Amino acid sequence: MSWLRTLARISRSISSSSSSSRNTFPHSISTSPGFSSAASAGLGPTLAGEEKPRLLVVGSGWAGCRLMKGVDAGMYDIVCVSPRNHMVFTPLLASTCVGTLEFRSVAEPIGRIQPSISTAPGSNFFLARCTAIDPDSHTVHCETVSDHGTARDAHEPWKFKVSYDKLVIATGAEASTFGIRGVKEHAIFLREVHHAQEIRRRLLLNLMLSDVPGISEDEKKRLLHCLVIGGGPTGVEFSGELSDFIIKDVHERYSHVKDYINVTLIEANEILSSFDVRLRQYATNQLTKSGVRLVRGLVKDVQPEKVVLSDGTEVPYGLLVWSTGVGPSSLVKSLGFPKSPEGRIGVDEWLRVPSVQDVFAIGDCSGFLEGTGRTTLPALAQVAERQGKYLCALLNRMGKAGGSYANTAANVDLGDPFVYKHLGSMATVGRYKALVDLRQSKEAKGISLTGFISFFVWRSAYLTRVISWRNRFYVAVNWITTIVFGRDISRI
Repeated sequence: MSWLRTLARISRSISSSSSSSRNTFPHSISTSPGFSSAASAGLGPTLAGEEKPRLLVVGSGWAGCRLMKGVDAGMYDIVCVSPRNHMVFTPLLASTCVGTLEFRSVAEPIGRIQPSISTAPGSNFFLARCTAIDPDSHTVHCETVSDHGTARDAHEPWKFKVSYDKLVIATGAEASTFGIRGVKEHAIFLREVHHAQEIRRRLLLNLMLSDVPGISEDEKKRLLHCLVIGGGPTGVEFSGELSDFIIKDVHERYSHVKDYINVTLIEANEILSSFDVRLRQYATNQLTKSGVRLVRGLVKDVQPEKVVLSDGTEVPYGLLVWSTGVGPSSLVKSLGFPKSPEGRIGVDEWLRVPSVQDVFAIGDCSGFLEGTGRTTLPALAQVAERQGKYLCALLNRMGKAGGSYANTAANVDLGDPFVYKHLGSMATVGRYKALVDLRQSKEAKGISLTGFISFFVWRSAYLTRVISWRNRFYVAVNWITTIVFGRDISRI
């Protein structure tokens, strides 16, 4: 393997001698898997007047993708660094767990959101994660990833750097475990497509295992007990989808074990706490009618086959889904930027990180600094989308004013600060029922609906929010085929 070591030395020599070249990274990264991660490669600083300024977006969630969709690709070279090459349409993710929708229906490729990333010579997408940010040198440190965001190849992850003129941090947040032992090892979160795939595989596997001769009654009950922790919109919608799946498909196709399968939803306080009392009570009634058991309690410990509550109650499970909200990611915690009271990256009214030049933060990873007098916005898709839309307009305006290169925006008029106006909340509870609350807050006056009409509004609204016409077609066809033929129960 001496030729590999020789080729590695040549690659490192080329990288160091042409660090200012825009094409250094694409040549260096396409090397043999045997290369050491010590090799330094990357995209060097842009040359003002000769190259377009580089906009680096870290993350491919709602905020980052809405930004990339609207930014002027003729003005910026757009580079995206993310551990996934698609955006997840999270409001419909729960539907994929039980086969109501196919997984590809909720995944939007980055290249479709911003075509220049696939076609423009200076724009790129890198499947990697950000490990550090050096605002003084306008550089982001990255390393390649695989297998759902963690480096698990036989070789070490390839490390590289990307210089930027403008940096947008849109890495989102991580699921909150509250330090409870065993959550990360035994529970499944519901935030990514691979989470939904794992839930589906586990659910169908347990259904088939429970039908094997010799399985005891107690083991059948455990295998077919689906436990959901967290009574927010995600937990409630997943419980509703799961109860529909049980009533309409399991009872028909797994008749031998239909009496053993159950769903329990555990919440420390009230389910759907962001909705008013009337809507919460309606959701409680509908879930109960669908067979979902609601339990109020605090989880103390998570073990391989059971959950222990704070009062000592032990709840066995075959499938455990954890949906208790989000908190700052490990990357956000490691950054030296000022933080908001909630531990997010602190931003001002224009979504800038005020302590450094040319750095912005949007979405769930950001929050207003105390000095702004604003409260941190909730971790919602509509908040992230609105911030992405606002920032892309600001960056386009900044580019037209001559402030698109590094350290050139100090005197640019930024315009009006970001203002968020809540458009309402929606949640489906199964059995073709949903809640729609179009008020600014649960105390304000306005329109709130329940029942089938709300379910129709819920589906119509999200169908129009799906980004591409291709995925809108997929979603509509999946809904129709599910009604006509039932859900697909193949374990693939």
